[in-house]
Amino acid sequence: MGKKTLVLGASLKPDRYSNFAIRRLVEKNHDIVAVGLREGEVGGVKIEIGKPYFKEVDTVTLYLNPKRQIAYYDYIISLKPKRVIFNPGTENMEFVQLLEKNSIEAEVACTLVLLSTNQYYT
Repeated sequence: MGKKTLVLGASLKPDRYSNFAIRRLVEKNHDIVAVGLREGEVGGVKIEIGKPYFKEVDTVTLYLNPKRQIAYYDYIISLKPKRVIFNPGTENMEFVQLLEKNSIEAEVACTLVLLSTNQYYT
């Protein structure tokens, strides 16, 4: 497996982009953990609630609007990921600047597009 991705804002609803992303990451054999509002499972990945500690998170892919992200700033920084992907609708310059101050790469992109073009890990 290798590099671990945290899907933050994971949804059990099959029509949500976070749900698509989990399933695509599973298809591509990525190591995935997920946090959402409700516990459950998508594609064999357990969705946890709250702010669980995960070791060795390489990438956080966000599916939370900027206002909801505020409650997770310290949590995400504490995980020390290499990068945070801001999917469409999650763009947040305040958080981008905070991440950069903490030596975490901020990438405004779409996880689904990165996966479909084999650019998720380059």
